[in-house]
Amino acid sequence: MKRSTKEEKLQRIIQSEKFLNQIQDLDVLLETLLTEARTIVNADAGSIYVVEEDRLRIKYAQNNTQLKKLSAGEKLPFVSFSFPMNEYSIAGYVASKKETLNIADVYNIPADSTFKFNKQPDKDTGYRTKSMLTIPLISASNKILGVLQIINAQDQNANTIAFDENAELYLNHFAANATIALERASLTRAMILRTIKMAEFRDPKETGAHVNRVASFAVELYDRWAFEKKVPFETQHKYRDTLRIAAMLHDVGKVGISDSILKKPARFTPEEHDIIKGHAVIGAALFNDIDTDIENMARDVALRHHERWDGTGYPGKIPPEVLENPFTPYQIRQGLSGEEIPLSARIVALADVFDALSSKRVYKDSWKEEDVYEEIRKSSGTHFDPDLVTMFFAILPRIKEIQAMWPD
Repeated sequence: MKRSTKEEKLQRIIQSEKFLNQIQDLDVLLETLLTEARTIVNADAGSIYVVEEDRLRIKYAQNNTQLKKLSAGEKLPFVSFSFPMNEYSIAGYVASKKETLNIADVYNIPADSTFKFNKQPDKDTGYRTKSMLTIPLISASNKILGVLQIINAQDQNANTIAFDENAELYLNHFAANATIALERASLTRAMILRTIKMAEFRDPKETGAHVNRVASFAVELYDRWAFEKKVPFETQHKYRDTLRIAAMLHDVGKVGISDSILKKPARFTPEEHDIIKGHAVIGAALFNDIDTDIENMARDVALRHHERWDGTGYPGKIPPEVLENPFTPYQIRQGLSGEEIPLSARIVALADVFDALSSKRVYKDSWKEEDVYEEIRKSSGTHFDPDLVTMFFAILPRIKEIQAMWPD
């Protein structure tokens, strides 16, 4: 490899590492880590796995060849499954042995190897996996966090080639530094889930599955909105990272609502419903003291995700002193309407209502699928931003995949 090309690669790695260290959300980081790794070595496809006890779970899979077959703005289906972390699969071998594997052709693995390649996905899709570089993601304390698997290196003419020694060197270096960002994002996620667990102790509806679905719906809605609005990549990437975290915290204000109301196994009375409405202001008040992008959006989402497009939502235009002391009595006034409502809150409003209607509660059964869709359609322009309703139905297959990934 020419010196100038090596320098360019090293510079690209430095830029990628800096980029990763700016990401706060774990899922956004995993997806970006895979994309950046593929870019560094010019690979057509790849997957990233995380460790869950003694198993590996695939989190993201990417494939440029398959993506080109889709319409603009569409995404490949979510893939989610786990398998034992042992030496019988390629990723399992790499994780259990904490060793890199560089295979020129996975269809020609020596017969005496303990690990095998599963050809079934190739048969199902018509894709031909050939070269594969699989790297363990190991923390500074020598703990295995996951596996990065990069597939089908390509030359300048898009021909599939083997990963050379330089590609292996670059990605091992990249992976070693990426684990620092991965550990930090994992810690952030754990702290968020602990906060959500507190809300779950108060309100059984606020489960980890619910908040993960709402956050995933929100990111997918935003991605489609950003595509349609031609939002620049850097702006889109930063916003979706912040949005995922803010969406997970949308109902954290319920920690300030009485158990006797939150755990009531029946519908609320009008008086109880008025008390419940206070969770929006309580949640927003939790993010008053720190001025960062995440705290600002988390405050917007917590405060405004019950506003309605037509201005009939809550809490509306509240006095500033109420945010300083969220238990201050106040009269609900005219709600915000249209684009007065922050985009993040408009997105989470749709994601949250969709999930609530689709889910069983102690006081109600889940709605039938078509009834949920009809309610979303009817609420376009009244409850929800009409543009976002259009985006919702454009990504409906993706929405269904998220539901399957995060069952109650």
